[in-house]
Amino acid sequence: MSRCCDICKKGLLYGKAVSHSNRKTNRIWVPNLQKVRAIVNGRPKTIKVCTTCLKSGRVQRAL
Repeated sequence: MSRCCDICKKGLLYGKAVSHSNRKTNRIWVPNLQKVRAIVNGRPKTIKVCTTCLKSGRVQRAL
């Protein structure tokens, strides 16, 4: 299961968490993905979509 948006392909970002004492540890930023029933090629299908795509209206939801 990939942690990636099916619309905009937004995925994981890797970086460092920097503490007050400037110690650095690895961390991951994960997109806020939601499972949504959407219209894909004229048919309803369950896809994983980030909330940015949902709010901007890039996804036509199926009822």
